[in-house]
Amino acid sequence: MTWKLTRTELNTDDLLVNESLFATGNGYIGVRGNFEEGYGEGQTSIRGTYLNAFHDITGIEYGEKLHGFPDTQQKLLNVIDGQTLEIYLDGEKFSLFDGEVIDYEQTLHFDRGISERLVHWRSPEGKEVRISFRRLVSFTVKELFALQIRIEPLSEINEARIVSTINGDVSNFTDPNDPRVASGHAKRLEVLKAEHENGQTTVIDRTLESELEVACTAQTQVSLQDAEKEVLKEGGKITETYTLPLKEAVNFTKKNVYTDTLRHGTRVEEEGARVLDEVAAKSFGELAGDQKAYMDAFWKTTDIQIKGDDDLQEGLRFNLFHLLQSVGKDSVSNIAAKGLSGEGYEGHYFWDTEIYMFPVFLMSNPDFAKNLLMHRYSLLDAARERAKEVGHDKGALFPWRTITGNECSAFFPAGTAQYHISADIAYSFIQYYLVTKDEAFLRDYGAEVLFETARLWLDTGHFQNGQFRIDDVTGPDEYTCIVNNNYYTNAMAKHNLAWAVKAYRKLEEEDEGALSKLAEKLGLTGDETDDWALAAEQMYLPYDEERGIHAQDDTFLNKKVWDLDNTPKEKFPLLLNYHPLTLYRYQVCKQADTILAHFLLDEQDLETVRRSYEYYEKVTTHDSSLSYCVFSIMASRLGDGEKAYRYFNKTARLDLDNTHGNTKDGLHMANMGGTWLAIVYGFAGVRVKEDGLVFNPSLPEQWSGLTFRMQYQGSLVEVELGEQDRTSYTVVEGGGLSVSHKGEPIELKQGEKVTL
Repeated sequence: MTWKLTRTELNTDDLLVNESLFATGNGYIGVRGNFEEGYGEGQTSIRGTYLNAFHDITGIEYGEKLHGFPDTQQKLLNVIDGQTLEIYLDGEKFSLFDGEVIDYEQTLHFDRGISERLVHWRSPEGKEVRISFRRLVSFTVKELFALQIRIEPLSEINEARIVSTINGDVSNFTDPNDPRVASGHAKRLEVLKAEHENGQTTVIDRTLESELEVACTAQTQVSLQDAEKEVLKEGGKITETYTLPLKEAVNFTKKNVYTDTLRHGTRVEEEGARVLDEVAAKSFGELAGDQKAYMDAFWKTTDIQIKGDDDLQEGLRFNLFHLLQSVGKDSVSNIAAKGLSGEGYEGHYFWDTEIYMFPVFLMSNPDFAKNLLMHRYSLLDAARERAKEVGHDKGALFPWRTITGNECSAFFPAGTAQYHISADIAYSFIQYYLVTKDEAFLRDYGAEVLFETARLWLDTGHFQNGQFRIDDVTGPDEYTCIVNNNYYTNAMAKHNLAWAVKAYRKLEEEDEGALSKLAEKLGLTGDETDDWALAAEQMYLPYDEERGIHAQDDTFLNKKVWDLDNTPKEKFPLLLNYHPLTLYRYQVCKQADTILAHFLLDEQDLETVRRSYEYYEKVTTHDSSLSYCVFSIMASRLGDGEKAYRYFNKTARLDLDNTHGNTKDGLHMANMGGTWLAIVYGFAGVRVKEDGLVFNPSLPEQWSGLTFRMQYQGSLVEVELGEQDRTSYTVVEGGGLSVSHKGEPIELKQGEKVTL
């Protein structure tokens, strides 16, 4: 049961949430788990098909627009609908909201990469059928979204009609009452072409401003040869109707191929036809077989097995599966905050990628991680331009939220002011190097990112009284904005600066030609690196002597503490119920901030970390889904298994149980990555250090075992946590490794299990 998500009850209150939960995707295409046949009258649906990074440009309206505020933003679009299929039995339309549903099951198969609905239905006039709906978004043919329905008569039915639609006249969902969802710009596509020729349907749309084109090229097939077919064009919609006698079970297959100008250039129609021709001869069963083979390879390196809690096991595999479905696998895409499962945050990429999702792929599928870094690298010129827009002479300031590299955040106190994103991106490049030792990547791409982000910090901060200080920024905690010396920002900037120096020195010693070429490109001198080294050495990290903790910023600890215990439950999340200025004036955190820095950098002594943890825990609301996993990880670090387990429980099933109440707008991708972090960095105590891989494992007492695999410097390592504090390590593939277990060095050889 833990390899699938199943719903056997049809609850109309859960329809929108289930559309997100049962979404299918492959990193390029994402299709919400809508019912092919639609819903009942008056019921709301967010019917969506999305292509990662496919967007239009919309204006940003301000009451007062100041210098450097972005004029426009990018918006992920709901594209051509290819999932609609209607069924009529002797003239009665099949609907789960009419007649009688005798049996119902909806399943998302994590191990097979497909979703299905199985329905036993009796119509209002007594017609009885079994209908199965199966769909997949192919991992092996990225442009393909395929569906199959099977209709089996259980009573006398003379005639069935199957109506398949490709509809280019689509809009985005809006919700004017929620800032996390777009409230306007719903209609952003115009239909250029809608035709059916030679058995294929082609619909082409174009965006209004970005002038990107998307095509859906589709082909349908029915297993009964004497079926009659009629094609109708209505505006931007092509409908194929099959009429057939229903004396025995009938299969209907639909293959939709999506192409767009970002990946396929100007020949979207020709490319769509080409891909469709390549898969035309494959049955749905063969496509499903290819999907299963791909999933087997994925789970070989990525699966995490928990012994003792099936609900958490289900949640964990659900999260990992959706991360795979959402991660961009080409140079023009990344991972949106909601993946490809909904329209929340308008398909934008945030720091979530680098801090919460990137590590999952780095240690399970490093090629995906490399793609993510290459995408950020492709935006480096835009980051340089953004730095200049806000007043910097040098450096790269990555946008807070973006698709193509331009800043899309209109609320700068919690957007552009979060300079830490540049250090977060630098951090991910450093982590990639430590885990893979990919020297060529560091030379060709990583060093340039490190140098340009280091320049940003030199130009942002200033030296004063023997300290390097960074003023007027916002840290991860969005309930405290525009502050001096945010601990997280300063600590991450220090790490960024120090590694920029290391990268420079490394190239200086090992590849002077590459360094010379890069220095010429950037106009970089050795004097700059001396400044980076000094700034890193003298970086000011706020510390409160009285409490013995690191202060979140210069003034945070001077503010009045928000009374969380007596705040009504209906007032959470606070951002939807209080003016930002009210929140800024209190000690109250939306999410982990200083504690996150303690996790990522692992540099402070344990007692300081403990005191900081205990202090900030009391003032943190966890209104952000990014927070629970960090508190779980650090509770594990501090030896508090009960808290670690409690916080982990909140992250593992956050979407499955809709605990934040907005899963309808898409899944919480960063939280899903955080679940993996809480397992690997929390319970297994993994840290990636310059001198090697460190483990400090501690199995929750509620479990009898935990097993996972991870990639490290070309080796695949299996780690097993068992009862009585036993941990086993096995190098499954690759060469031997030297790692640290609870402070003791151990040598691992391929094929040998070492138990400690």
